[in-house]
Amino acid sequence: MTTLTKEEVISQLQMALEKQSGKAVSIEQAGSWYKIDGGKSVRFSELETMHGELCAASTASEVKASSAKAVVKAEVKPAKTQPSKKATATSDGLTPKQLWRQKLENAAGSQTLPRGF
Repeated sequence: MTTLTKEEVISQLQMALEKQSGKAVSIEQAGSWYKIDGGKSVRFSELETMHGELCAASTASEVKASSAKAVVKAEVKPAKTQPSKKATATSDGLTPKQLWRQKLENAAGSQTLPRGF
């Protein structure tokens, strides 16, 4: 992989962000900090990581798009299954206060309930 200069990274990141959002994106430099559309100031290293993520995402989506075209659209959709109702109470249907009371009653020593119980 070739090493890009700062200007190349910034221009490619700007093009990728414009492609992603569909509107013009401006990257401004103030000292060693960069602002994307006047937002939060970030360092150049963060711009590089954003560039890497966007490039990886765009290449992955291109690969998926090309492989999706090769797949025949004669796939059958599976029947919808109804979600199973899971037991929400795992402690015999006790409220948190009742569970805490039981825990303290079964504990050895002089345990007291917290304030408000």
